[in-house]
Amino acid sequence: MHTTPDNLQVLFEDNHLIIVNKRVGDIVQGDKTGDDPLSEIVKKYIAKKYDKPGAVYLGVVHRIDRPTSGIVVFARTTKALTRLNKLFSEREAKKTYWAIVKNTPPNEEDRLSHYLIRNAKQNKSYAHKKEVPNSKLATLNYQIIKKLDRYILLEIDLETGRHHQIRSQLTAIGCPIKGDLKYGFDRSNKNGGIHLHARKLEFIHPVKNEEIIIEAPLPKDPLWDACT
Repeated sequence: MHTTPDNLQVLFEDNHLIIVNKRVGDIVQGDKTGDDPLSEIVKKYIAKKYDKPGAVYLGVVHRIDRPTSGIVVFARTTKALTRLNKLFSEREAKKTYWAIVKNTPPNEEDRLSHYLIRNAKQNKSYAHKKEVPNSKLATLNYQIIKKLDRYILLEIDLETGRHHQIRSQLTAIGCPIKGDLKYGFDRSNKNGGIHLHARKLEFIHPVKNEEIIIEAPLPKDPLWDACT
């Protein structure tokens, strides 16, 4: 990992892809806020590092929520983007998250299965135990990996990649993520983020066919510091 002058943390890069550690508050792709997205910051980094005078190609493979931190993968070629899109859509990338939650989950480890309904106006997803019209099945596995003074650290392996899946599913079992006002935590974090971090990603390189295992360092914060 190395950090660039504009605080971009690059975890891995080659001619085909670049993987970065997203900070809390960064948006992956441009939206109506008009804020400079992470994709543009990465493009500027590539242009400067490799002295590219023209437009830099960068494909967005996946996104993580703005208040979330951790691993984001971008493609540097159209070929890599096509293959990475297929790999992610077919769930061949293993995604592991860390979440700090209020309340101890019902079990030390468990598989959660809910049907999620997305409300676009509220930008929120609601978890239901049984299938309801227009819902999508969401599944994940969690385990408690550390008990902190007032919180619980969970490791989560995602099976599906639904909108706000981890946030809504953990709230459904009474364990909202620290700082996540939208999903039932009682107060926000000072930085506007939530304690959810895309910690680890494992997949087969789209061109070289080698196994890639990336782990993203945790944000600097007293609570995250207590987790390691």
